[in-house]
Amino acid sequence: MPELTKEFGYTTPMRVPRLEKIVINQGLGDATQDKKLIETAITEITAITGQKAVPTLSRKDISNFKLRKKMPIGVRVTLRREKMYEFLERLVRVALPRIRDFKGINSKLDGRGNYTLGITEQIIFPEINIDNVPKLQGMNITFVTSAPTDEEGFALLKKFGLPFKKQ
Repeated sequence: MPELTKEFGYTTPMRVPRLEKIVINQGLGDATQDKKLIETAITEITAITGQKAVPTLSRKDISNFKLRKKMPIGVRVTLRREKMYEFLERLVRVALPRIRDFKGINSKLDGRGNYTLGITEQIIFPEINIDNVPKLQGMNITFVTSAPTDEEGFALLKKFGLPFKKQ
């Protein structure tokens, strides 16, 4: 991106930050009681991303939550290359504008140039049929960049069209 090269004064094209991957994670706390939640979540995330989601398993026993080690408690998918850019475009142009009372997304990054976006309902994606959704679930979408600082990561994500709130 020539704009970033000028803005931050990179001397070589390999120093310009790039989007490395997008990780979509959906935690399902109720999956300990209802096993079908995991299956529906996998089909929903697969429909949204175009790539098969994998269940995430618990690492240890927690008796208060009726949780055993290696029980499925969520689903996750990691997008790279073409599928990552296709998902990013659909997210920015189709899904985010469908959020009720949308005023932009928070502009805080994690300190290393990465950004995590929390979505409260999966029905903002047009691939999900509202009639077939048993329960509204949220998800986290993490944008992992090669940017060393938040400022550079923010500039990169802004160039990709993410609608950040005005500060």
